[in-house]
Formats: sequence, C-alpha cells, structure tokens
Amino acid sequence: MCILVKPSDLLQYLYCPRFIYFFHSLEIPEHQEKRYKVQVGREIHEEKTQINKDYLRKKIGATAKEQEVYLSSEKYHLKGIVDEVLTLNDGTMAPLDYKFAEYSDHLFSTYKYQSLCYALLIEENYGKKVDRGFLVYTRSNNKLVTLEFTDEDRAQLIDIIKEIVLIMNTGFYPKKTRNTARCGDCTYRNICV
Repeated sequence: MCILVKPSDLLQYLYCPRFIYFFHSLEIPEHQEKRYKVQVGREIHEEKTQINKDYLRKKIGATAKEQEVYLSSEKYHLKGIVDEVLTLNDGTMAPLDYKFAEYSDHLFSTYKYQSLCYALLIEENYGKKVDRGFLVYTRSNNKLVTLEFTDEDRAQLIDIIKEIVLIMNTGFYPKKTRNTARCGDCTYRNICV
C-alpha cells in the first residue's frame, strides 16, 4: 500500500518532525477540533466555497476554476483537497488556497510548500504545467499573493515528503524541532522527550 501524505502532514512536519511520529506511527490523536484557529479556518473555507462559486479571478488570467477538488498521486506520495484549481489563459494551471491569516511581507515557507503540494497534484492529475500558486489572506481584506515555484523548491519538497513517508512507514523517531518555543503549544509536549 502506498503511503499518501496530506499537506497538513507536511505543515505539521515543518513545525516539528516528531508530530508525524506521534500522530501517524503511535496513532495518538491531536484533537484539532479544540483549536480555535483551526475551526475558524474551516468555517472560512466553507464560506468562500459558497460565496465565490461563480467568481472568476480574471485579473490573474483565470479562465476556469474548480472548487474543493480532491486529488492524489502515488508518484509524489500526496493527497489533498485544493480550495480552487485554476485554469489560466496561458495554458497553465494553478492552485489557489485561502488562509485565515493576516498578510505580512514575510511569506511562511509552510504556505509555499503547501501550495507546491497542490501544484504537484494538479500537474500529475491534469497533465498541465504549474509554475505558480495563489494565496488569499482572508484577514487582510482577501489580499491575493502570487507564489512562484522553482525546480529547487520542488526538489526540497520531494525530499521532505520522503522523510515523512519514512517516519510513517518505519516508525523512525526523528529529532524534534530546533525551535523550542514551538514546544509550548504542542499537543504532544507532555510525552515528547
């Protein structure tokens, strides 16, 4: 059976690799339903799906879109639901993802890697080139930001996915994050040594 990684797994791994070990190898639940930001983010996704049903982002060259598209790829060991899959007027495609966040000049690498996961899934399933993605920051008046994807970005992401699959497949116990400030908000802080 092929292990498929979700973009949320990737985000948790980038926060701390041990999250994958506790959640997937030991099957200890995280209880995301108790986290306020997670719940609000889910509600906004649902709201945007309904409100933006017919809205086409012509300013960025979108000629068509699909919403809430489930895609998977054994080649990349990925699966996920893309908020919007856009067809662009230059013949390429792109993912668009809504973020319950405020825009700042700093782009979090987690956002870029998540969008790149969706890009790989779109390329694999639609057979179209994906060289960029889009983020909508809902807490900054729906600010739209364009992300450019390089071959180096792709190679780094594929290496990260291989590490996640290794942990899931073998139960390998990885090193914890170097940023110990993250440990205070971690679900698994009481059992992580």
